[in-house]
Amino acid sequence: MVNAEHSVHGGAAAGGAGTGFGTARAVLWLLAAVLAVRQAAAVLRQPPGRRLTDLETWIGENGVLHMTGSLYDTGKFTGTPFAGLVLKPLSRAVQESLGIAWTFGTLLLVVALGLVVARALPGRISRRTGLLAAPVTISLLMLSLPVRNSFYLGQTSIIPVLLVLVGCFVVRGERGSGVLVGIGAALQPAVLLFAPLLWLTGRKKAAVSSAGTFAVFTALAWAALPGDSWAYWVHHVAGAGLGERPDSLANQSLHGALLRLGLTGPLEIVLFVALAAAVVFFGLRRAVRYARDGQLLLAVALTGCAAIAVSPTAWQHQLLWVLLALVGRVGTRTRDRLVWPAVVVLVMTLPGKMLLPNLEVLYPLRDNVPLLAALAAACAVPFLTRASPYFERPVATEYARPVPARWRRIPLLPFWRRLLGRPNLLLELLAIRVGYSVYSHIRLAATGGREAAEAHGREIVAVERALGIDIEHTLNHAAVKAEWVGSFFNFYYTSFHFVVPLTILGVLYVRRPADYRWARSSLGFATVLALLGFWLYPLAPPRLMPGMGFIDTVHGPQDLTNPDYGALTALTNQYAAMPSLHFGWSLWCGLVIVVLAPKTWMKLLGLLHPLFTVCAIVATANHWVLDAVGGAAVVGAGFGLTYVLAGPRRLLPKEAARSDPFPKGADTAVPAQGAVREAQ
Repeated sequence: MVNAEHSVHGGAAAGGAGTGFGTARAVLWLLAAVLAVRQAAAVLRQPPGRRLTDLETWIGENGVLHMTGSLYDTGKFTGTPFAGLVLKPLSRAVQESLGIAWTFGTLLLVVALGLVVARALPGRISRRTGLLAAPVTISLLMLSLPVRNSFYLGQTSIIPVLLVLVGCFVVRGERGSGVLVGIGAALQPAVLLFAPLLWLTGRKKAAVSSAGTFAVFTALAWAALPGDSWAYWVHHVAGAGLGERPDSLANQSLHGALLRLGLTGPLEIVLFVALAAAVVFFGLRRAVRYARDGQLLLAVALTGCAAIAVSPTAWQHQLLWVLLALVGRVGTRTRDRLVWPAVVVLVMTLPGKMLLPNLEVLYPLRDNVPLLAALAAACAVPFLTRASPYFERPVATEYARPVPARWRRIPLLPFWRRLLGRPNLLLELLAIRVGYSVYSHIRLAATGGREAAEAHGREIVAVERALGIDIEHTLNHAAVKAEWVGSFFNFYYTSFHFVVPLTILGVLYVRRPADYRWARSSLGFATVLALLGFWLYPLAPPRLMPGMGFIDTVHGPQDLTNPDYGALTALTNQYAAMPSLHFGWSLWCGLVIVVLAPKTWMKLLGLLHPLFTVCAIVATANHWVLDAVGGAAVVGAGFGLTYVLAGPRRLLPKEAARSDPFPKGADTAVPAQGAVREAQ
């Protein structure tokens, strides 16, 4: 089976050598190289005491690896005794050269892992995939949290994964394959779960060889390091008591999750054993099914995911198996095919806090996101078999044709097309959540200093006075004097900023999916442009301008002699005032309602939101009038960019688009790919 896959992939690669993807391939290889160099540099730039922190638990007073005493004296080393025995030849290497050699050695291991994974892709692959698989895989590995964690800590967890993949996809003989898997299990005991997979898929010699190799090397470690072996296997129960606390967020196993839920003692142990048995049963059964279907890489990934869940400890650097599950195909429709890959990539590259909101009710999910992804892959996700008619040809996506553009010279982009049906909801929610998290991080990081922000504030005041629109002070004090007015604007400022845009997006998603894509894209462009304003022009709002007499009606009095302005600065960038997204988002809401609402009263009601918002941001001393002008500018630019990329908002009727994809007078800048029904 493996040799057959190799021949298919080799033919695909050879056939694609002369295609026109050379430039794309070179760019992707360059990207992979840049990510690799950046990762190595990030480690080597750290001072000796802050890089390879797990590896440096081995460093003695003289700067060499020490083997005196127990490996587990410090409680930081979490590897097996055999791992310590393998590292013993490094005992004469000095600290500095070890750090460099270890970092570049890890880099080579990641590259080798990416090449093996690209070679092992299941099924028939296109010429484009054959050309681009290796650099894309290496880039994803470099960006993943497990690989970054391995680089930073100096861990060896990449080696067992590579040994298993080489044994399954490179070595031809069953005995040699089993030996490599057995060595991987000796380094990381959970890898022994691959022995049953080999046995159940008909590779019984490899299964016996892997179990035997594991037993031999473990016994060798017992003979060489009996005290450490007793400490690891018996006292710490296969390493369960080593490293960080087992209930810490770093332990993404079922055992760690149960401890975080407050279960302890015999009840937790019984429940863990029962759940682990169920995961092993269902995970191996599914892995065997996909291995027999010709998707051996997926089967290996599912077995690794099951091993993560049932291991007493599964640290972040041991979670690479989840990333390998990316190769599974899920969904019968083209527009749903990206859901599983997107989920896996996000889980493996971003912390849980960026994936789920900071709500206490979601903490059990947020704290166990990698574990849940591993469990889903091993036991739940309905990956397609190669016998499925949708494996190679999913149901095509129906795209809409825009009406002819008035500006014929606008170069509409063919890949920016709007669906007639609803986009995948999970992808949309992930995009909104991750996009907002990125926006929040960039906004918080875009600080230019108090002096620059206040100087820009004085510039804004001078411009407004010259224009005769410096009304902030008057409105602010009027709101303070009329308590009900101040209370209303305080409530409006804090309550509707997120609720109204999300409500509009939700209604459009359900009722008008094509217009949803148009509205969502324009809002996204406006937000990105606003981030540039925050970065390039830090601006102090009126409430933080000393000596001007403004009253902060929302946050209360601010100590302007304190540069940090209290704890509020730690939560948000106080100088991200230009442009005002409070007004910008409200204006976007008003314009969308005016354009799409069927009733006149609805349109008028929609216009009240930006009107109330601009009054609120000025009366509460949170923005200048020109901030609102800036917000209007980025919203207008957002709609303009959407027009340039996707064409007019209005679409041709479905029947007209099907009968005549290019009606008379249609914009010739839209290429044929924009016709109605196509696969992505």
